[in-house]
Amino acid sequence: MIIYTCPVCKKPLQKIDTTFKCTNNHSFDIAKEGYVNLMPIKSKKTKDPGDNRKMLLSRREFLESGYYKRLALNLSDKINSILENITGANILDLGCGEGYYAGIIDKNIVNKHNTIYGVDISKIAVKYGSKRYKNIQFCTASAFELPIADNSIDLLYRVYAPSSLTELNRVIKKGGYLITVTPGERHLYQLREIIYKEVLNLSNKSDESENFEKISSDNLTYTMKITEKNIVRNLLDMTPFGWKISEDALEFMLSKSTWEIESDFKIDIYKKVT
Repeated sequence: MIIYTCPVCKKPLQKIDTTFKCTNNHSFDIAKEGYVNLMPIKSKKTKDPGDNRKMLLSRREFLESGYYKRLALNLSDKINSILENITGANILDLGCGEGYYAGIIDKNIVNKHNTIYGVDISKIAVKYGSKRYKNIQFCTASAFELPIADNSIDLLYRVYAPSSLTELNRVIKKGGYLITVTPGERHLYQLREIIYKEVLNLSNKSDESENFEKISSDNLTYTMKITEKNIVRNLLDMTPFGWKISEDALEFMLSKSTWEIESDFKIDIYKKVT
């Protein structure tokens, strides 16, 4: 089953050879890497929307160092538990970036008949993900205007990715699930206390609505012991901290030989009830 819809006219897309087409003859070629670009030019505010290249490379290198792998495995366990009795489920990674979490989830998923889709606004990130994770169905699109059919997703998860509650309501099936990962109060606290004169509590927008019922909420917390300067620099550069930190604070931070930095991920699970 193809869940993609035409970003121009909203009609269902059909795969014909290496192209997706709708009944109005709008067509979208599948790139040699395997992804499809469903981001209309009129929707782009810049030539290459999404994180800049420096942030993408820094995030890729940091994630590959394994410090967030515990989060990816935690998500894998939750998804396996939720979908243990469902075959042929459609799983959507919203704001998938380079596919780090989707790749680990795909490797650890119990039911191999389920399909994982990855959507991100960054063409560079999606291109990289498609080259590396061949089992994932990637497309370039906006989280606020998803080229995804109504009521077609069994489980949607997003890690720090902004989204539209209207779109979440539309694409997730009744009885389907939404998993959100947001920063907890102590997330990267040791970085924030160096960067800011006053460390404010992190506030997160809830995805609860009359259509979703929260069924669980927990925090995954642990301390990262980092001994490589380049990893700390990548952690800074993959976040807004990279351009907010002063030169003096950066020099002080990078002068250390060992860093102990807290990770605190808030993981909420919702079920769509209407």
